[in-house]
Amino acid sequence: MKWLAASLLVTVGLLQYRIWISHDGVSEVARLRAAVAAQRSENGRLGERDRELAAEVHDLKNGLAALEERARSELGMIGSNETYFQVVPRGSAPSVEPPTETAQR
Repeated sequence: MKWLAASLLVTVGLLQYRIWISHDGVSEVARLRAAVAAQRSENGRLGERDRELAAEVHDLKNGLAALEERARSELGMIGSNETYFQVVPRGSAPSVEPPTETAQR
Protein backbone atom coordinates (compact mmCIF):
# COMPACT_ATOMS: atom_id res chain seq x y z
CA MET A 1 0.00 0.00 0.00
CA LYS A 2 2.89 2.36 0.74
CA TRP A 3 4.39 1.60 -2.66
CA LEU A 4 1.14 2.31 -4.40
CA ALA A 5 0.71 5.63 -2.59
CA ALA A 6 4.33 6.58 -3.30
CA SER A 7 4.03 5.69 -7.00
CA LEU A 8 0.79 7.68 -7.28
CA LEU A 9 2.45 10.64 -5.57
CA VAL A 10 5.43 10.47 -7.94
CA THR A 11 3.08 10.21 -10.94
CA VAL A 12 1.07 13.23 -9.79
CA GLY A 13 4.32 15.14 -9.22
CA LEU A 14 5.55 14.36 -12.74
CA LEU A 15 2.23 15.41 -14.24
CA GLN A 16 2.29 18.67 -12.28
CA TYR A 17 5.82 19.31 -13.49
CA ARG A 18 4.72 18.79 -17.08
CA ILE A 19 1.74 21.11 -16.67
CA TRP A 20 3.38 24.01 -14.83
CA ILE A 21 7.09 23.99 -15.63
CA SER A 22 7.76 22.33 -18.98
CA HIS A 23 7.59 24.20 -22.27
CA ASP A 24 4.46 22.23 -23.31
CA GLY A 25 2.42 23.38 -20.34
CA VAL A 26 0.74 26.55 -19.17
CA SER A 27 3.28 28.88 -20.78
CA GLU A 28 2.57 27.34 -24.20
CA VAL A 29 -1.17 27.76 -23.68
CA ALA A 30 -0.69 31.43 -22.77
CA ARG A 31 1.52 31.97 -25.81
CA LEU A 32 -1.04 30.31 -28.09
CA ARG A 33 -3.89 32.40 -26.64
CA ALA A 34 -1.91 35.58 -27.31
CA ALA A 35 -1.21 34.41 -30.87
CA VAL A 36 -4.91 33.68 -31.44
CA ALA A 37 -5.87 37.14 -30.14
CA ALA A 38 -3.30 38.79 -32.42
CA GLN A 39 -4.53 36.78 -35.40
CA ARG A 40 -8.16 37.70 -34.69
CA SER A 41 -7.19 41.36 -34.56
CA GLU A 42 -5.33 41.04 -37.86
CA ASN A 43 -8.29 39.20 -39.41
CA GLY A 44 -10.63 42.01 -38.32
CA ARG A 45 -8.36 44.63 -39.88
CA LEU A 46 -8.06 42.65 -43.12
CA GLY A 47 -11.81 42.02 -43.19
CA GLU A 48 -12.46 45.76 -42.97
CA ARG A 49 -9.99 46.38 -45.81
CA ASP A 50 -11.73 43.70 -47.89
CA ARG A 51 -15.12 45.36 -47.33
CA GLU A 52 -13.71 48.72 -48.43
CA LEU A 53 -12.20 47.19 -51.56
CA ALA A 54 -15.44 45.36 -52.37
CA ALA A 55 -17.37 48.63 -52.04
CA GLU A 56 -14.89 50.37 -54.33
CA VAL A 57 -15.17 47.57 -56.92
CA HIS A 58 -18.97 47.82 -56.74
CA ASP A 59 -18.80 51.59 -57.27
CA LEU A 60 -16.42 51.23 -60.20
CA LYS A 61 -18.60 48.61 -61.86
CA ASN A 62 -21.96 50.32 -61.33
CA GLY A 63 -21.43 54.05 -60.97
CA LEU A 64 -19.70 56.68 -63.03
CA ALA A 65 -18.84 58.98 -60.12
CA ALA A 66 -16.12 56.70 -58.75
CA LEU A 67 -14.77 56.09 -62.24
CA GLU A 68 -14.63 59.84 -62.94
CA GLU A 69 -12.94 60.54 -59.63
CA ARG A 70 -10.28 57.92 -60.28
CA ALA A 71 -9.67 59.22 -63.82
CA ARG A 72 -9.26 62.76 -62.49
CA SER A 73 -6.92 61.91 -59.63
CA GLU A 74 -4.77 59.20 -61.19
CA LEU A 75 -4.79 60.07 -64.90
CA GLY A 76 -5.29 63.84 -64.77
CA MET A 77 -8.29 63.73 -67.09
CA ILE A 78 -10.85 66.53 -67.39
CA GLY A 79 -14.43 66.52 -68.62
CA SER A 80 -15.48 67.77 -72.06
CA ASN A 81 -17.39 70.75 -70.63
CA GLU A 82 -14.67 71.73 -68.16
CA THR A 83 -11.73 74.15 -68.39
CA TYR A 84 -8.36 73.21 -66.96
CA PHE A 85 -6.49 75.82 -64.93
CA GLN A 86 -3.01 75.26 -63.57
CA VAL A 87 -2.15 77.39 -60.55
CA VAL A 88 1.55 78.15 -60.25
CA PRO A 89 2.80 79.51 -56.92
CA ARG A 90 4.09 83.08 -57.03
CA GLY A 91 7.84 83.35 -57.51
CA SER A 92 8.35 79.90 -59.00
CA ALA A 93 9.95 79.73 -62.40
CA PRO A 94 8.09 77.95 -65.19
CA SER A 95 9.39 74.47 -65.84
CA VAL A 96 8.71 74.65 -69.58
CA GLU A 97 11.72 75.64 -71.68
CA PRO A 98 11.25 77.94 -74.69
CA PRO A 99 11.25 76.15 -78.05
CA THR A 100 14.54 75.92 -79.88
CA GLU A 101 15.07 76.49 -83.60
CA THR A 102 15.16 72.75 -84.32
CA ALA A 103 11.80 72.29 -82.67
CA GLN A 104 10.22 75.06 -84.82
CA ARG A 105 10.98 73.40 -88.17
